[in-house]
Amino acid sequence: MATSITPRFIAIDLDAIATHTGRIVVLLAEPGKLDPGARRVNKLMRGALARFADSDAFEKMKEGEAIDLAYPTGLAAEAVQVLRLSKQAKGDAMRKAGATIGKALLGKDVLVLAGNRRFADELALGAALRAYEFVDHMSKDAQEGGALTLMASKPEMYVGKGDLTAALTEGVFFSRDLVNEPSNVLTTTEFADRLVALKKLGVDVSVLDEPELEKLGMRALLGVGQGSESPSKVVVMKWNGGEKDAAPLALIGKGVVFDTGGISLKPAGGMEDMTMDMGGAGTVAGAMKAIAGRKAKANVVGVVGLVENMPDGKAQRPGDIVTSMKGDTIEVINTDAEGRLVLCDIMWYAQEEFKPMGMIDLATLTGAIIIGLGNENTGVFSNDDQLCNAMLKAAQTEGEGAWRMPLGEAYDKLIKSNKADMKNVGGRGAGSITAAQFLQRFVKDDMPWIHLDIAGTAQTSSDTTYAPKGATGWGVLALNRLVSDLFEG
Repeated sequence: MATSITPRFIAIDLDAIATHTGRIVVLLAEPGKLDPGARRVNKLMRGALARFADSDAFEKMKEGEAIDLAYPTGLAAEAVQVLRLSKQAKGDAMRKAGATIGKALLGKDVLVLAGNRRFADELALGAALRAYEFVDHMSKDAQEGGALTLMASKPEMYVGKGDLTAALTEGVFFSRDLVNEPSNVLTTTEFADRLVALKKLGVDVSVLDEPELEKLGMRALLGVGQGSESPSKVVVMKWNGGEKDAAPLALIGKGVVFDTGGISLKPAGGMEDMTMDMGGAGTVAGAMKAIAGRKAKANVVGVVGLVENMPDGKAQRPGDIVTSMKGDTIEVINTDAEGRLVLCDIMWYAQEEFKPMGMIDLATLTGAIIIGLGNENTGVFSNDDQLCNAMLKAAQTEGEGAWRMPLGEAYDKLIKSNKADMKNVGGRGAGSITAAQFLQRFVKDDMPWIHLDIAGTAQTSSDTTYAPKGATGWGVLALNRLVSDLFEG
């Protein structure tokens, strides 16, 4: 499991710079203008920092880029990282600059000379988010998180910010760890056990097993997992930090721990990536951990459906007709369109059981959304402009790409069945929209609802700003921000 970092904000102590034995980060905006911390580093280095600041190498550096001056003379530090950063840099720019620091943070003791820069907490968050690696199954030892200290002229401005950064980072790392974990380790049972462990943060967690799901009528969800040796489960996580009788926000997650496609078998090439098909449930889990970790003054319930989609003599077949918890019947045209069958039952359950003030489902649902939006944006579908705009604003604030997609009755004809109330897929056209249109049939008329298709953003094949190749943890920060905006003002 990845270990998060709790940054410290301390008063400026120029004498401590010389004896710091890890890495020192100096923020430079332009040549010739050094703040007190940088001036002390320059003096100890006998003018080497100023000479570098006047060099062509520094002139060519872009905003947010950094260069290491290794084994600097006059300092105990192993390196001075010179980071080019405008004095006017605000939240997003500071967080991205922090990510540059975070790339070299693992296993190191890093001292950042933040001086009188504003938004030093954003710098710290960016660094903490990027200081991640998943090496649980490698023979090499993981690098312990390291330490991050920021010298600031007004450290009192950042009281509590270190603990907040740790809570958010732990939520993101929890999501990444779950998504990165191989499916032979992260079975439905293991997944449920890791969620039960959230009880130590004060989350009320309960697990519904197959007999209980059968009794509830979740035959759409159960049909997906009936070909697997791994039992299907639904996990409910409740955080009650708000007013006692206030309706919660419901977060719903698709948790297909591995997706072969079932009888509608996927091609072999790339199937190994289907360990991430529980990304929606992973994001919900990470958001619940972040919300509980910072003791949010809000009521939030997370519901995730954990299944495995395997081909077997008992597996669901194309052409089968299943009955959802709502009572609607579904003709299964393609067993590889299984995520919507999981979601429709737990969405209905959440509405019936908790009467939420709004509902957001997350799923690695369609390849079509990747064709449309690539890996930069999550597809956002909604029946409620107010809730949708709040979600888009939260995602933008956190630097997590999101783009609204259309819904409309005209798409319903594409999932019309001659044998049941609906079928689980349409044709190739508008694939992500018909999937959302399918889910909307399980949203009550007065329920504000958002569907987030994270197929392109939950995991990437190359490094992103805040994460190495693999799971990104997309959505944890945005959902936490949304909860804050909706309930905490």
